[in-house]
Amino acid sequence: MTSDATARAAQVTPAPAEPGPGSAPGPGSRPGRWAGPWVVAAGLFLVYLALSVTRFRRMDWASWDLGIFEQAIRAYAHLREPVADLKGPGANILGDHFSPVIALAAPVYRVFPGPVTLLAVQAALFALSAVPVTRAAGRLLGRARGLAVGVAYGLSWGIQRAVEFDFHEIAFAMPLLAFSLEAVLARRWRAALLWGLPLVLVKEDLGFTLAALAVVVAWRARTTDRRAAWTALATAGAAAVFAVLVFTVFIPAFAPAGYGYWDKIDGAGPFAGTGTKLATLAWVLIPTSGLLALRSPLLLVAAPTLGWRFLSGDDHYWSTDWHYSAVLMPVVALALVDAVDTVRRGERPWLRAYALQLPTAVLASALALSASNMPTAKLAQASTYEKPARVTAIERLLDRIPDGATVEADTTSLTRLTSRCRVLWIGGSKGVVPDWITLDNSSRWAGEDPTDYAHQLHPGQRYTLVGEAAGVVLMQRDAAAGPSGGTR
Repeated sequence: MTSDATARAAQVTPAPAEPGPGSAPGPGSRPGRWAGPWVVAAGLFLVYLALSVTRFRRMDWASWDLGIFEQAIRAYAHLREPVADLKGPGANILGDHFSPVIALAAPVYRVFPGPVTLLAVQAALFALSAVPVTRAAGRLLGRARGLAVGVAYGLSWGIQRAVEFDFHEIAFAMPLLAFSLEAVLARRWRAALLWGLPLVLVKEDLGFTLAALAVVVAWRARTTDRRAAWTALATAGAAAVFAVLVFTVFIPAFAPAGYGYWDKIDGAGPFAGTGTKLATLAWVLIPTSGLLALRSPLLLVAAPTLGWRFLSGDDHYWSTDWHYSAVLMPVVALALVDAVDTVRRGERPWLRAYALQLPTAVLASALALSASNMPTAKLAQASTYEKPARVTAIERLLDRIPDGATVEADTTSLTRLTSRCRVLWIGGSKGVVPDWITLDNSSRWAGEDPTDYAHQLHPGQRYTLVGEAAGVVLMQRDAAAGPSGGTR
């Protein structure tokens, strides 16, 4: 962290212009008209979209999340309550995670229904977040370094992992955090708070992130605008209270059993997986900022997310996989920008030299990772753009299911059905009798005769195997066995 004296100097001392193409814009320039941030965002959008859509075409799914969010957004698009039957018949998504912000995707989905629309919306939101990151870096560090930081941010491992892993509500948090922190660096306190306020509608834990953001605003504004500082502190308190209400009142109002993730803090607890947690923390700070982000108070905004993840007893939250680290990336990137801008005014030549080289270094790190073990490496492979014959055969098999049917499905098939059928999770129909059951039985986990497994799921019902493709089986309920689509 910077000292008080250094922090005050960073706020009131104008950045010295640097010669050459990387120099900071002069006093008479209009950085808001610089096209660079939008060019970076456009390129990143194409990269994210290619990663998502090619993965969808290949049916490379490891989760049911895309299907869950499509069910909720499809319901919003038709002005119905956001029921996600994959979480259980009639389950309101607001009783799972408090994310009403996803309703903003409903108008687009209504015009272009289908899971690819959600992937495109996510790609656009992630790409949009690169605009304030690049713009802030360009304004404070010069345009060349700004472009380096913007591209490094867009290709950061946390974002790439999120793009690779279905659709998630945190996509809406990315631009909100980035625009808010850009405003903090520009000392626009009111704008910083206004950009941060919608975070409480993105996900239940982000109310605490807003509180941390408001504390940062109060700290930065304390010497120059005491009124803004007090407003920020009030916002921090209100955000924390709202977050508590979400956990204890709002979510239980939609889920009679209460918040379903409290058990994630049970088990081995915060001291389990210490090595993995430290490795994840190193990934968060080293390739993205060379540890220099630790010198910026903006990094405090990352504390709530890191806190709940590392306190959990669920090892899924600890690692660098999945989408959990995405919201940390704009925080670390702009903390880096803030730290470089502060350190380059300091009295230690070696630290100034190190800081000024970091934008290039983090870009080199991001490019190296992207070309090796990150999802973007797949974009250089011809097979990425090919639709496997297996997928074509499975889609042809699923086309036999009529629109509007009730289907019980597993991960392999559900994203091909959620836009036109009522889809339940295999084994999670809770008394609802589906018209069709489809599952991937390549490993024979459902037995040699999957109709026996269907009978176990729904005693008293009879299902007939009507087709198989690449290990995926499709079974239809015998209409003579009883009514379907309702509770037994």
